[in-house]
Amino acid sequence: MDKKKNNQISPFHLPSILTMVFNACNKKELPGFEGLTFCCVSTVTSPLLRIGETPWCSPIKVKHGYANCRTPQGEYYKNVLGTRCDIRCQKGYELHGPQQLICQSSKRWSGKVLCKQKRCPTLSMPTNGGFKCLDGAYFGSRCEYYCSPGYQLKGDRIVTCMDNKVWSGRPASCVDTEPPRIQCPSVKEKTAEPNKLTARVFWDTPEGRDTADGILTDVILKGLPPGSHFPEGDHKIQYTVYDRAENKGTCKFLVKVRVRRCVKLNAPDNGYIKCSGDGNNYGATCEFSCIGGYELQGSPARVCQYNLGWSGVEPTCAPMNINVNVRTAAALLDQFYEKRRLLIISTPTAANFFYRMQLGMLQPAQCGLDLRHVTVVELVGVFPAQIGRIGVKLLPPSLALQLRLLLRIPHYNFNIVVMDKHGMDKERYPFPATPAELFALIDNFPLRKEEMKLQAEIGQSCP
Repeated sequence: MDKKKNNQISPFHLPSILTMVFNACNKKELPGFEGLTFCCVSTVTSPLLRIGETPWCSPIKVKHGYANCRTPQGEYYKNVLGTRCDIRCQKGYELHGPQQLICQSSKRWSGKVLCKQKRCPTLSMPTNGGFKCLDGAYFGSRCEYYCSPGYQLKGDRIVTCMDNKVWSGRPASCVDTEPPRIQCPSVKEKTAEPNKLTARVFWDTPEGRDTADGILTDVILKGLPPGSHFPEGDHKIQYTVYDRAENKGTCKFLVKVRVRRCVKLNAPDNGYIKCSGDGNNYGATCEFSCIGGYELQGSPARVCQYNLGWSGVEPTCAPMNINVNVRTAAALLDQFYEKRRLLIISTPTAANFFYRMQLGMLQPAQCGLDLRHVTVVELVGVFPAQIGRIGVKLLPPSLALQLRLLLRIPHYNFNIVVMDKHGMDKERYPFPATPAELFALIDNFPLRKEEMKLQAEIGQSCP
């Protein structure tokens, strides 16, 4: 009984034995029986093939992938001994492990494989911004960039992790491209004050505001600063500010200064006009005067008023009418006050040599006398045979005598007295004076300097 038991084949060893027989039939030899030839008939081969096709290794299951297997003899089962399997992963996954597995006699595959989801490099966080991803950095994940207020995205807003483990699109960054904001005041309009051609204008300096990091340069002004006196016209004021990214913000406004103006006045015929300010601006005063031999009639000064009309009456210059029928010498002189200068020539006789010489020198200088507003008064003779003359008008003897007494002019000697427009005795000559001497003296009078300026402006001169 024991011997029979020893000759029995265990079911656990049958597959190994069959495999050895199967290989011997193919190779025509059996290990341990070298030199012997085996002949395997069909009745033996068919059962062996069916038994050899029994699955040997566990079935291959590749998550997120697949296996392409080839058996040694094209067996039905793809996990028999010697089966070779090529491992592939789905798109977006990569293989970790050998690319090929072999079913070994140990009933185990030659290695372990795993298909892991592909992963792109971690995205860099943009300065002044960020990003949000649907599935981290794994394949197929879509990430969208965003920027902080005041910054704009440069690059692709949405990137996708591709199969080659690279993000699609260009790297994104957040840049400050928005200029800072600065608000200028509205148009400033101002009317000049009376008798002025400028107006002082004030406003608050605008402040810049940056929508990004809030860091700005100092505000730069182009134009006159607030509180300045602006002349008539339109003046452009501009403020500029820069942010840290050198974006420029600018605002502009106008300062408009208006001057109320009357109709322009002209000098009267045979007269002068002198105006303050610009001549016809609100508050300007125009003063009028006449040339030698004429006296002013009407308003000596007129003011441009707020209603754009002139005060007073329009002046005219009429030929000067000297009244010689006055009772006193003072009344006679009053007619020349602030109007004319006097050159009084006194002689005891008309035949006096100095007198005749003086008249001879003055005759060709009449234009210079008129230009300097000089009236010549002649006192000839000795009382009671004394007469006086102003141009063609004769003075009564009594009036001529009063004039000599009032001015203390000698009766029996030749004498010249020069008086200014205020009736002041400026110079006396006991002998004839040349026109050049007289004109040099008169041209140094204070009022004469102003007259010379006016005459030059209108081009009045002697040939």
